[in-house]
Amino acid sequence: MNILLIEDDLDTAEFVTRGLREQGYAVQHESDSPSGVLASASGDFDVIVFDRLLPGMDGIDAVRILRGSKLDTPILMLTALSGIDDRVAGLEAGADDYMVKPFAFSELLARVRALARRKPLLKDEIELQAGDLALNRASRTVQRAGQTIELLPREFQILELFLMHPGQVITRTMLLDRVWGYTFDPKTSLVQTHVSRLRTKIDKPFTTELIKTVRGSGYMLKAD
Repeated sequence: MNILLIEDDLDTAEFVTRGLREQGYAVQHESDSPSGVLASASGDFDVIVFDRLLPGMDGIDAVRILRGSKLDTPILMLTALSGIDDRVAGLEAGADDYMVKPFAFSELLARVRALARRKPLLKDEIELQAGDLALNRASRTVQRAGQTIELLPREFQILELFLMHPGQVITRTMLLDRVWGYTFDPKTSLVQTHVSRLRTKIDKPFTTELIKTVRGSGYMLKAD
């Protein structure tokens, strides 16, 4: 396995590099974001481990650039920032996993191996479509009838879930779990509010309604 490590703390870099090489893996180390982005663009790596706080550019912005350039190599973001908002920002920028410092090397190794086992998305998995509506998971863009529709991150996640299960009922509980990570009911209109905003953008400007309410159950996206 060929791993790219982008880390400006030399002690951490040496610790991780030594541990990975002892496992028989090839490791290339870069110590700033611009060098890391340049090396990543080669596409020669099985996994990229990207620190968050780096000289030259925030790791979040660097990962967003890489995903925008269609790079599909799995990325593990490594950082001292442990807040929920920080983790969400990292994942929404395009990282596949997020690990907080300090960490145990055994856990880092297990996560790197898990990422390496993932298959790259196939083309038909990158673009989800229903009727004249298309969502591109790599560029994170949405179009309907050729018109670009700007969605907020939560709205994009909801639509992505709908498009992954066309013609199937998506319950409020499923949305709370898959989009917000809630395992409890917050007893608010959170879901209804976001779905309503999504409908305003996806359906109202067009003659055909795609997102339908299934009374007492949830929602369904159906193209016909």
